[in-house]
Amino acid sequence: MRPLHLGLLALPLLVACDKPVEAPPPPRPALIMKITETATNTEMSLVGRVQPRYESAQGFRINGKIIERRVEVGAKVSKGQVIARLDATDSQLNVAAAAAEVASAEASHALAVAEVLRQRQLFAKKFISASALDIHEAELKASSARLAKVKAQANISGNQSQYTTLTADRDGVVSFIQAEPGQVVAAGSIIVKIADTRTVDVLVAVPESRMAEVKLNAPVYLKMWADQQKLYTGKVREIAPEADPATRTFDVRITLENADTAVKFGMTAGVKFPAAANETAGGVIVPSRAVTASNGKSQVWVLLEDHTVHARDVQTGAFREDGVVISSGLNAGETIAVAGVHTLTENQLVRPVLETQP
Repeated sequence: MRPLHLGLLALPLLVACDKPVEAPPPPRPALIMKITETATNTEMSLVGRVQPRYESAQGFRINGKIIERRVEVGAKVSKGQVIARLDATDSQLNVAAAAAEVASAEASHALAVAEVLRQRQLFAKKFISASALDIHEAELKASSARLAKVKAQANISGNQSQYTTLTADRDGVVSFIQAEPGQVVAAGSIIVKIADTRTVDVLVAVPESRMAEVKLNAPVYLKMWADQQKLYTGKVREIAPEADPATRTFDVRITLENADTAVKFGMTAGVKFPAAANETAGGVIVPSRAVTASNGKSQVWVLLEDHTVHARDVQTGAFREDGVVISSGLNAGETIAVAGVHTLTENQLVRPVLETQP
Protein backbone atom coordinates (compact mmCIF):
# COMPACT_ATOMS: atom_id res chain seq x y z
CA MET A 1 0.00 0.00 0.00
CA ARG A 2 2.83 2.43 0.69
CA PRO A 3 4.11 2.53 -2.93
CA LEU A 4 0.60 3.30 -4.11
CA HIS A 5 0.36 6.26 -1.79
CA LEU A 6 3.69 7.60 -2.97
CA GLY A 7 2.57 7.36 -6.57
CA LEU A 8 -0.60 9.26 -5.83
CA LEU A 9 1.38 12.02 -4.12
CA ALA A 10 3.77 12.40 -7.08
CA LEU A 11 0.93 12.66 -9.58
CA PRO A 12 0.13 16.38 -8.88
CA LEU A 13 3.80 17.22 -9.25
CA LEU A 14 3.92 15.67 -12.67
CA VAL A 15 0.77 17.50 -13.72
CA ALA A 16 2.26 20.82 -12.54
CA CYS A 17 5.37 20.25 -14.62
CA ASP A 18 3.26 19.89 -17.70
CA LYS A 19 1.70 23.47 -17.38
CA PRO A 20 2.23 25.64 -20.53
CA VAL A 21 4.79 28.48 -20.23
CA GLU A 22 3.14 31.97 -19.88
CA ALA A 23 3.41 34.19 -22.95
CA PRO A 24 5.64 37.29 -22.60
CA PRO A 25 3.79 40.58 -21.99
CA PRO A 26 2.90 42.58 -25.09
CA PRO A 27 5.22 45.43 -26.06
CA ARG A 28 4.64 48.55 -24.05
CA PRO A 29 3.26 51.57 -25.98
CA ALA A 30 5.81 54.37 -26.27
CA LEU A 31 5.14 57.89 -27.53
CA ILE A 32 7.79 58.72 -30.08
CA MET A 33 8.80 61.51 -32.44
CA LYS A 34 11.05 61.64 -35.45
CA ILE A 35 13.62 64.39 -35.60
CA THR A 36 13.22 65.96 -39.01
CA GLU A 37 15.29 69.13 -39.05
CA THR A 38 18.19 70.82 -37.36
CA ALA A 39 17.70 73.75 -34.99
CA THR A 40 19.79 76.36 -36.78
CA ASN A 41 18.99 80.06 -36.58
CA THR A 42 15.55 79.90 -35.01
CA GLU A 43 13.90 83.26 -34.39
CA MET A 44 12.30 84.28 -31.09
CA SER A 45 8.79 85.72 -31.39
CA LEU A 46 7.07 87.37 -28.42
CA VAL A 47 4.17 89.70 -27.72
CA GLY A 48 4.66 93.26 -26.50
CA ARG A 49 2.69 96.38 -25.66
CA VAL A 50 3.04 99.81 -27.27
CA GLN A 51 3.69 102.59 -24.79
CA PRO A 52 5.27 106.05 -24.73
CA ARG A 53 8.93 106.32 -23.93
CA TYR A 54 8.27 109.48 -21.91
CA GLU A 55 5.09 109.99 -19.88
CA SER A 56 4.91 112.65 -17.17
CA ALA A 57 2.47 112.52 -14.27
CA GLN A 58 1.61 116.04 -13.13
CA GLY A 59 -0.28 117.56 -10.23
CA PHE A 60 -0.71 120.83 -8.37
CA ARG A 61 2.05 121.84 -5.98
CA ILE A 62 -0.41 123.26 -3.43
CA ASN A 63 -3.73 122.24 -1.96
CA GLY A 64 -6.83 123.79 -3.43
CA LYS A 65 -10.21 123.56 -5.12
CA ILE A 66 -10.35 123.06 -8.88
CA ILE A 67 -12.44 125.70 -10.63
CA GLU A 68 -11.58 124.93 -14.27
CA ARG A 69 -10.39 122.08 -16.49
CA ARG A 70 -9.49 122.81 -20.10
CA VAL A 71 -8.48 119.47 -21.65
CA GLU A 72 -9.92 115.97 -22.10
CA VAL A 73 -8.32 112.53 -22.45
CA GLY A 74 -6.83 112.17 -25.92
CA ALA A 75 -6.35 115.91 -26.43
CA LYS A 76 -3.07 117.06 -27.92
CA VAL A 77 -1.33 119.69 -25.80
CA SER A 78 1.71 121.92 -26.18
CA LYS A 79 4.29 122.74 -23.56
CA GLY A 80 2.99 125.56 -21.34
CA GLN A 81 -0.65 125.03 -22.24
CA VAL A 82 -3.08 125.43 -19.32
CA ILE A 83 -4.54 122.13 -18.11
CA ALA A 84 -6.53 123.18 -15.03
CA ARG A 85 -6.76 125.97 -12.47
CA LEU A 86 -7.34 126.20 -8.72
CA ASP A 87 -9.25 128.85 -6.79
CA ALA A 88 -6.60 131.54 -6.26
CA THR A 89 -8.42 133.57 -3.55
CA ASP A 90 -6.39 132.23 -0.63
CA SER A 91 -3.12 132.52 -2.57
CA GLN A 92 -3.84 136.14 -3.41
CA LEU A 93 -4.59 136.88 0.22
CA ASN A 94 -1.29 135.25 1.23
CA VAL A 95 0.51 137.45 -1.29
CA ALA A 96 -1.13 140.57 0.14
CA ALA A 97 -0.27 139.54 3.69
CA ALA A 98 3.32 138.86 2.71
CA ALA A 99 3.57 142.27 1.03
CA ALA A 100 2.31 143.92 4.24
CA GLU A 101 4.89 142.00 6.25
CA VAL A 102 7.62 143.24 3.93
CA ALA A 103 6.45 146.86 4.26
CA SER A 104 6.42 146.58 8.06
CA ALA A 105 9.90 145.03 8.13
CA GLU A 106 11.26 147.70 5.78
CA ALA A 107 9.92 150.45 8.07
CA SER A 108 11.47 148.81 11.12
CA HIS A 109 14.74 148.40 9.29
CA ALA A 110 14.77 152.07 8.23
CA LEU A 111 14.19 153.11 11.84
CA ALA A 112 17.01 150.83 13.00
CA VAL A 113 19.36 152.33 10.42
CA ALA A 114 18.52 155.89 11.51
CA GLU A 115 18.94 154.96 15.17
CA VAL A 116 22.36 153.44 14.56
CA LEU A 117 23.49 156.59 12.72
CA ARG A 118 22.46 158.76 15.67
CA GLN A 119 24.17 156.47 18.17
CA ARG A 120 27.36 156.53 16.16
CA GLN A 121 27.38 160.33 16.26
CA LEU A 122 26.85 160.30 20.03
CA PHE A 123 29.62 157.74 20.45
CA ALA A 124 31.97 159.91 18.41
CA LYS A 125 31.32 162.77 20.85
CA LYS A 126 31.89 160.44 23.81
CA PHE A 127 28.26 160.82 25.00
CA ILE A 128 27.59 157.03 25.08
CA SER A 129 29.69 153.99 25.75
CA ALA A 130 30.85 151.44 23.22
CA SER A 131 28.55 148.79 24.70
CA ALA A 132 25.50 150.99 24.14
CA LEU A 133 26.49 151.41 20.49
CA ASP A 134 27.01 147.68 20.16
CA ILE A 135 23.42 147.08 21.29
CA HIS A 136 22.04 149.28 18.53
CA GLU A 137 24.36 147.72 15.96
CA ALA A 138 23.03 144.28 16.93
CA GLU A 139 19.45 145.51 16.63
CA LEU A 140 20.25 146.74 13.12
CA LYS A 141 21.60 143.33 12.13
CA ALA A 142 18.51 141.64 13.54
CA SER A 143 16.30 144.05 11.62
CA SER A 144 18.16 143.27 8.40
CA ALA A 145 17.69 139.53 8.97
CA ARG A 146 13.96 139.96 9.64
CA LEU A 147 13.62 141.97 6.45
CA ALA A 148 15.40 139.29 4.41
CA LYS A 149 13.16 136.62 5.96
CA VAL A 150 9.86 138.34 5.18
CA LYS A 151 11.05 139.08 1.64
CA ALA A 152 11.82 135.38 1.12
CA GLN A 153 8.40 134.44 2.48
CA ALA A 154 6.85 136.98 0.14
CA ASN A 155 8.64 135.35 -2.78
CA ILE A 156 7.29 131.95 -1.70
CA SER A 157 3.77 133.35 -1.51
CA GLY A 158 4.23 134.89 -4.95
CA ASN A 159 5.37 131.56 -6.39
CA GLN A 160 2.49 129.71 -4.77
CA SER A 161 0.05 132.10 -6.38
CA GLN A 162 1.40 130.88 -9.72
CA TYR A 163 1.00 127.23 -8.66
CA THR A 164 -2.77 127.62 -8.90
CA THR A 165 -2.41 127.09 -12.67
CA LEU A 166 -1.34 123.66 -13.93
CA THR A 167 0.40 123.73 -17.32
CA ALA A 168 1.74 120.98 -19.58
CA ASP A 169 5.46 120.38 -19.12
CA ARG A 170 5.87 118.80 -22.61
CA ASP A 171 4.26 118.44 -26.00
CA GLY A 172 2.14 115.31 -26.19
CA VAL A 173 -1.28 113.78 -25.72
CA VAL A 174 -3.33 113.54 -22.53
CA SER A 175 -3.44 109.86 -21.57
CA PHE A 176 -5.10 110.33 -18.16
CA ILE A 177 -6.88 113.12 -16.34
CA GLN A 178 -8.76 113.25 -13.06
CA ALA A 179 -9.80 116.81 -12.37
CA GLU A 180 -13.36 118.08 -12.14
CA PRO A 181 -14.49 121.59 -11.17
CA GLY A 182 -15.34 121.62 -7.49
CA GLN A 183 -12.91 118.83 -6.67
CA VAL A 184 -10.55 119.52 -3.75
CA VAL A 185 -7.08 118.12 -4.38
CA ALA A 186 -4.00 117.69 -2.24
CA ALA A 187 -0.57 118.89 -3.19
CA GLY A 188 1.29 116.30 -5.25
CA SER A 189 -1.72 114.15 -6.20
CA ILE A 190 -1.69 113.09 -9.86
CA ILE A 191 -4.12 115.12 -11.93
CA VAL A 192 -3.00 114.45 -15.49
CA LYS A 193 -0.59 112.26 -17.47
CA ILE A 194 0.90 113.53 -20.71
CA ALA A 195 2.53 111.06 -23.10
CA ASP A 196 5.17 112.17 -25.56
CA THR A 197 4.08 110.94 -29.00
CA ARG A 198 7.38 111.63 -30.73
CA THR A 199 9.16 108.56 -29.28
CA VAL A 200 7.26 105.26 -29.07
CA ASP A 201 8.44 102.14 -27.22
CA VAL A 202 7.30 98.54 -27.18
CA LEU A 203 7.61 96.74 -23.85
CA VAL A 204 8.11 92.98 -24.09
CA ALA A 205 8.76 90.37 -21.38
CA VAL A 206 11.57 87.99 -22.36
CA PRO A 207 11.88 84.62 -20.56
CA GLU A 208 15.11 84.18 -18.67
CA SER A 209 15.95 81.13 -20.80
CA ARG A 210 16.08 83.32 -23.94
CA MET A 211 17.92 86.34 -22.57
CA ALA A 212 21.14 85.27 -24.28
CA GLU A 213 19.45 86.09 -27.60
CA VAL A 214 18.71 89.73 -26.67
CA LYS A 215 21.40 92.36 -27.20
CA LEU A 216 21.38 96.13 -26.78
CA ASN A 217 20.88 98.06 -30.05
CA ALA A 218 19.99 94.82 -31.86
CA PRO A 219 17.45 95.22 -34.71
CA VAL A 220 13.92 93.94 -34.13
CA TYR A 221 10.91 93.50 -36.42
CA LEU A 222 7.38 94.26 -35.28
CA LYS A 223 3.80 93.96 -36.51
CA MET A 224 0.73 95.45 -34.88
CA TRP A 225 -2.04 92.95 -34.29
CA ALA A 226 -4.52 95.54 -35.54
CA ASP A 227 -2.79 95.55 -38.96
CA GLN A 228 -0.43 92.65 -39.55
CA GLN A 229 0.30 93.66 -43.13
CA LYS A 230 2.68 96.49 -42.25
CA LEU A 231 6.15 95.71 -40.95
CA TYR A 232 7.81 98.04 -38.47
CA THR A 233 11.43 98.13 -37.42
CA GLY A 234 12.85 98.80 -33.99
CA LYS A 235 15.96 98.62 -31.87
CA VAL A 236 16.52 97.24 -28.39
CA ARG A 237 16.95 100.31 -26.19
CA GLU A 238 16.88 98.97 -22.64
CA ILE A 239 17.19 95.61 -20.89
CA ALA A 240 16.07 95.29 -17.28
CA PRO A 241 18.95 94.19 -15.02
CA GLU A 242 16.62 92.16 -12.81
CA ALA A 243 13.88 89.64 -13.56
CA ASP A 244 10.31 90.13 -12.38
CA PRO A 245 9.99 88.02 -9.20
CA ALA A 246 6.50 86.78 -10.18
CA THR A 247 6.94 85.94 -13.87
CA ARG A 248 10.72 85.37 -13.97
CA THR A 249 10.91 87.45 -17.15
CA PHE A 250 13.04 90.47 -18.03
CA ASP A 251 11.45 93.68 -19.32
CA VAL A 252 12.97 94.71 -22.64
CA ARG A 253 12.12 98.08 -24.17
CA ILE A 254 12.29 98.50 -27.93
CA THR A 255 12.26 101.86 -29.68
CA LEU A 256 9.92 101.86 -32.67
CA GLU A 257 11.84 103.58 -35.44
CA ASN A 258 9.13 104.10 -38.07
CA ALA A 259 6.01 104.63 -35.98
CA ASP A 260 3.08 106.31 -37.76
CA THR A 261 -0.38 107.54 -36.82
CA ALA A 262 -1.72 103.98 -36.99
CA VAL A 263 0.33 103.05 -33.93
CA LYS A 264 -1.64 103.81 -30.77
CA PHE A 265 -0.55 103.50 -27.16
CA GLY A 266 -1.71 100.26 -25.58
CA MET A 267 -1.76 98.30 -28.84
CA THR A 268 -0.52 94.73 -28.94
CA ALA A 269 2.55 94.14 -31.09
CA GLY A 270 4.16 90.96 -32.32
CA VAL A 271 7.92 91.21 -31.76
CA LYS A 272 10.43 89.08 -33.63
CA PHE A 273 14.08 88.95 -32.62
CA PRO A 274 16.28 87.76 -35.52
CA ALA A 275 18.35 84.77 -34.51
CA ALA A 276 22.07 85.16 -34.16
CA ALA A 277 24.13 83.44 -36.80
CA ASN A 278 24.92 79.79 -35.99
CA GLU A 279 23.03 80.10 -32.73
CA THR A 280 22.47 76.32 -32.47
CA ALA A 281 24.22 75.18 -35.62
CA GLY A 282 24.57 71.42 -35.91
CA GLY A 283 22.06 70.70 -33.15
CA VAL A 284 18.50 69.49 -32.95
CA ILE A 285 15.58 70.45 -30.72
CA VAL A 286 13.74 67.81 -28.69
CA PRO A 287 10.97 68.18 -26.09
CA SER A 288 12.25 68.77 -22.57
CA ARG A 289 10.41 65.69 -21.31
CA ALA A 290 12.44 63.48 -23.70
CA VAL A 291 15.70 64.19 -21.85
CA THR A 292 16.60 62.31 -18.68
CA ALA A 293 19.70 62.18 -16.52
CA SER A 294 21.79 59.20 -15.51
CA ASN A 295 25.09 59.24 -13.61
CA GLY A 296 25.38 62.98 -14.16
CA LYS A 297 24.91 62.69 -17.94
CA SER A 298 21.99 63.69 -20.14
CA GLN A 299 20.37 60.87 -22.09
CA VAL A 300 17.63 60.26 -24.64
CA TRP A 301 16.02 56.96 -25.56
CA VAL A 302 16.54 56.14 -29.25
CA LEU A 303 14.14 53.76 -31.00
CA LEU A 304 15.91 51.15 -33.14
CA GLU A 305 14.50 49.36 -36.20
CA ASP A 306 13.56 46.26 -34.17
CA HIS A 307 11.37 48.49 -31.93
CA THR A 308 13.69 48.28 -28.97
CA VAL A 309 14.94 51.36 -27.14
CA HIS A 310 18.53 52.21 -26.35
CA ALA A 311 19.80 54.93 -23.97
CA ARG A 312 22.24 57.33 -25.60
CA ASP A 313 24.34 60.02 -23.94
CA VAL A 314 23.87 63.46 -25.47
CA GLN A 315 25.24 66.96 -24.97
CA THR A 316 22.52 69.49 -24.16
CA GLY A 317 22.57 73.17 -25.05
CA ALA A 318 20.07 75.94 -24.33
CA PHE A 319 16.73 75.20 -22.70
CA ARG A 320 13.97 77.05 -24.56
CA GLU A 321 10.19 77.27 -24.64
CA ASP A 322 10.01 74.87 -27.59
CA GLY A 323 12.38 72.30 -26.09
CA VAL A 324 16.03 71.54 -25.42
CA VAL A 325 18.82 72.02 -27.92
CA ILE A 326 20.88 68.81 -28.34
CA SER A 327 24.24 69.96 -29.61
CA SER A 328 25.77 66.50 -30.09
CA GLY A 329 24.83 62.83 -29.84
CA LEU A 330 21.65 62.96 -31.89
CA ASN A 331 21.02 63.54 -35.58
CA ALA A 332 18.06 64.53 -37.71
CA GLY A 333 16.16 61.50 -38.97
CA GLU A 334 16.45 59.45 -35.79
CA THR A 335 13.44 58.51 -33.66
CA ILE A 336 13.30 59.03 -29.91
CA ALA A 337 10.85 58.39 -27.08
CA VAL A 338 9.27 61.55 -25.70
CA ALA A 339 7.10 60.32 -22.81
CA GLY A 340 7.66 58.04 -19.83
CA VAL A 341 11.38 57.93 -20.41
CA HIS A 342 12.10 57.43 -16.71
CA THR A 343 10.46 53.98 -16.76
CA LEU A 344 12.15 52.59 -19.88
CA THR A 345 14.87 49.96 -19.67
CA GLU A 346 17.73 49.09 -22.00
CA ASN A 347 16.69 47.00 -25.05
CA GLN A 348 13.06 47.07 -23.97
CA LEU A 349 10.59 46.14 -26.72
CA VAL A 350 7.99 48.88 -27.26
CA ARG A 351 5.06 49.58 -29.53
CA PRO A 352 5.74 52.98 -31.16
CA VAL A 353 2.96 55.56 -31.03
CA LEU A 354 3.75 58.61 -33.14
CA GLU A 355 3.23 61.89 -31.33
CA THR A 356 0.55 64.07 -32.92
CA GLN A 357 1.94 67.48 -33.79
CA PRO A 358 -0.23 70.44 -32.77
